[in-house]
Amino acid sequence: MPKALRLYGWPLAAGLLLALLIIQQFPQWVGLPNNSVHLRQAPQYQPGMQGPVSYADAVNNAAPAVANLYTTKLVSKPVHPLFADPLFRRFFGDNLPRQQRMESSLGSAVIMSPEGYLLTNNHVIDGADQIVVALKDGRETLARVVGTDPETDLAVLKIDLQDLPAMTLGRSEKIRIGDVALAIGNPFGVGQTVTLGIISAKGRNRLGLNTYEDFIQTDAAINPGNSGGALVDAYGSLIGINTAIFSKSGGSQGIGFAIPTQLAMDVMQAIIEHGRVIRGWLGIEVQPLTPELAESFGLEGRPGIVVAGLYRDGPAQKAGLQLGDVILTIDGEEAGDGRRSMNQVARNKPGQQIALEVLRNGEVITLNAEVGARPPSNPASPQ
Repeated sequence: MPKALRLYGWPLAAGLLLALLIIQQFPQWVGLPNNSVHLRQAPQYQPGMQGPVSYADAVNNAAPAVANLYTTKLVSKPVHPLFADPLFRRFFGDNLPRQQRMESSLGSAVIMSPEGYLLTNNHVIDGADQIVVALKDGRETLARVVGTDPETDLAVLKIDLQDLPAMTLGRSEKIRIGDVALAIGNPFGVGQTVTLGIISAKGRNRLGLNTYEDFIQTDAAINPGNSGGALVDAYGSLIGINTAIFSKSGGSQGIGFAIPTQLAMDVMQAIIEHGRVIRGWLGIEVQPLTPELAESFGLEGRPGIVVAGLYRDGPAQKAGLQLGDVILTIDGEEAGDGRRSMNQVARNKPGQQIALEVLRNGEVITLNAEVGARPPSNPASPQ
């Protein structure tokens, strides 16, 4: 027996070890689960792949074209709060003593061209009797309002100065989440200030800020006074107009919103050419296609919007659209989101024809509508 062990022991032990190694490396061969973890190691970074240690060049390119705004307006108020009481006015009428005082506010603006056109937010200059523009080089002048668009919260100003620096336009449609962003403005009136962050999100809407929303979200600090200022990329090119913040304290909490350059330029050019923005309009009110409605219409898994209201003699009614119709596509694009679809219509010029694919009584039909001009809305109150 000992002789047999000496003769076959080492081969058996070696075979057993080999079998254990094979089972360890390839457990699936014997029906065992494979617990190996494959990790991907990042390559060594080259010097050319590192970000800059300073954004001073970007700031030097952009900062001269960002101006501070100081607005004033004359406000008339009752001499005593009691005079504003409706019951008091019922007996004494409206001929009550009032006092007038000046209210001032601050903001920012971006110089868009050497000719002196500036972009800012509508809520910054809304109701202002006087708008003072202070440039980074120390010059000051009065600005006049060329036109406003409350539905996007944009306004175009004009100043008459020589040798004006102009902002370089970036491609806001090409930005990526994670790109570096710099906010330049006049927060709290302390003077021109630059803050650094990244692009946190794109295409933000349904925020209840404007009628037409397509915001860039950034965590670059934006505070009161930054409104109307510039959001620029790492090279100093304009990618947005800073507009609003989400905050419970009134200060920056890392959620700021800017209007993309592409949208801002469309609005600016329309205001300069026509004095206002002319948008396409169908004259309908829509509601989302909820899962319950989709099931009732037999449209599970297919996007659409339900016609909930029609303006009398509006373009949609003239085209034959009816209450309860489900719009499936607009000019071939799926109508899965009411706000996005109405923005799509708004980009069309009045008089253009668009095709609507509609579900009615279980049948898909196509209607052709002539886009009308959206009626002017009442100016929005300052935010």
